[in-house]
Amino acid sequence: MKGSYSTAQIGLHWLIALLLPIQYLTGGSIERTHHAAHMGVTPSSFDLFQHNVHNYAGMLIGALMGVRLLLRIMRPPAPQLPASWRQKAAAALHHALYVAILMQAGLGFVTSYLWFGTAAYHVALANIILAIVALHFAAAAWHTLVLRDETLDRMIFPRRNPTSEKL
Repeated sequence: MKGSYSTAQIGLHWLIALLLPIQYLTGGSIERTHHAAHMGVTPSSFDLFQHNVHNYAGMLIGALMGVRLLLRIMRPPAPQLPASWRQKAAAALHHALYVAILMQAGLGFVTSYLWFGTAAYHVALANIILAIVALHFAAAAWHTLVLRDETLDRMIFPRRNPTSEKL
């Protein structure tokens, strides 16, 4: 399939896609554990567990996005010329998603381990990521259900080895 991604790129995409909801589901535990600590109460063991899951999953997402960015730079998708406004919008959305997730991972690390004063920015950026992911999901649904093109297939089926295509 022309323009599809490598197996590694596809695997990283879906692993990150599975980890992002974990961040939203465990994010509330951060406020609860800090609130309990400020009130002089011991946080629940489940909230402490979720707090750790949130922190470590966030660092994992940051590392995986870094690898994904390197792979995308080393093996970019095949260009489709001329670039239409839709392709430019898709590229802008993907760039925004990469930047936002990488910034979020870094900001989460700073908030958790260096300075809690950045917590409000971390929460605000989480909402921006949620909006970008919603647009990304809507675009994938549009391509699949309305345009009925192979856009989604690019992130499901790996790119073929050029030597195997000749056989």
